[in-house]
Amino acid sequence: MRNFFARRTSWNLTTNLYTEALAAHRRAGREVLDLTASNPTNIGLRYREDELLKSLVHAQALTYTPEAKGLLAAREAVSTYYAAYGSQVSPDNLILTTSTSEAYSFLFRLLCEPGDTVLVPAPSYPLFDFLADLHDVKLEPYELLYDHGWQIDFHSAQAAIERANGAVSRCRAVLAVHPNNPTGSFAKPLEVEELNRICAANEMAIVADEVFLDYSLAKDPTPTFSSNSKVLTFTLSGLSKISGLPQMKIAWIVASGPQPLLSDAMGRLEVIADTYLSMNAPLQWAVPAMLEERHGIQRQLRQRMIGNLALLDAELATQELCRRLEVEGGWYAVLRVPVVGSDEDLAIALLRETGVLVQPGHFYDFASDGYLVISLITPGDEFAEGIRRLLAFIAGRRA
Repeated sequence: MRNFFARRTSWNLTTNLYTEALAAHRRAGREVLDLTASNPTNIGLRYREDELLKSLVHAQALTYTPEAKGLLAAREAVSTYYAAYGSQVSPDNLILTTSTSEAYSFLFRLLCEPGDTVLVPAPSYPLFDFLADLHDVKLEPYELLYDHGWQIDFHSAQAAIERANGAVSRCRAVLAVHPNNPTGSFAKPLEVEELNRICAANEMAIVADEVFLDYSLAKDPTPTFSSNSKVLTFTLSGLSKISGLPQMKIAWIVASGPQPLLSDAMGRLEVIADTYLSMNAPLQWAVPAMLEERHGIQRQLRQRMIGNLALLDAELATQELCRRLEVEGGWYAVLRVPVVGSDEDLAIALLRETGVLVQPGHFYDFASDGYLVISLITPGDEFAEGIRRLLAFIAGRRA
């Protein structure tokens, strides 16, 4: 049976110790203070329920109108969203998808031959490994370094390109997560320019994941990659984070870049999208209302993030063992903690002894131990108690 299935799905499906420990903890009915919260629909946010439900009852949804890029009204609503950032996105250069995962699928098929490579940041979200495997794409990491804030290590990016380029394969794209998950760091203007230079020199595209773009902690909006025209650029986002609606499965790709490369890319993407026609009509007609939901949801989430960060910093100021790394946006913060073993062992011990659930840094490919990732959107009381127990536990281990 070993050769019955495709090699691309030969993952190690053994449950890791962290997952086993959490499952056992919950089976025993023990308390969990969840500092990993990522689902906005179960953390006590207030949604405009009537307006959202009404938006799904649209008479025109009963008429089948196949549009490979997505219904024009929905794409125009997304274009309006980008206009608030000063980015003039044409609906003609926009394709709706059911998720950013599907968007990645479309782009890997567009850009990569089997065995080709895409550069991905490290640390970053582990989902990319599975998406790459499913499309016979290889991933090469480029490092994000921390020195008074996060920055791209362009030496590692160039080295990764040189490793990837060979006789029968080459590096096709660089993935920029803006802001990164979990570091919360944005690509700076000078870094974007260097990414453009590297991509132009190596005939590569930029794939920019901007799902957390709206959650900047700065006063002024952060520029979006959707305005980038110097190299072929694909900007991904969706309502999962923008409006706190992951269950609605609405996302998109915005394409930008020099002509005629942009036109060629859109023509090919339209064929890929037309092959699947995965977006359903009721949701597409509801896009304007669901995008409108972002104003209230983001206000609630931002207040919670700011409050939790202030509480975290106040608690950290009372001790010297742990510190918070700089965060510019997104839903997470990274704690630097003493290394007394692996991050996974620390997270498991913390859960078993205090009921506090955090994520170990190695889940996100941190280069060494000593990092814990915590959610800033956890309800305030739960967050406060969890942080107090976490710091007390670490202090006790060093006593």
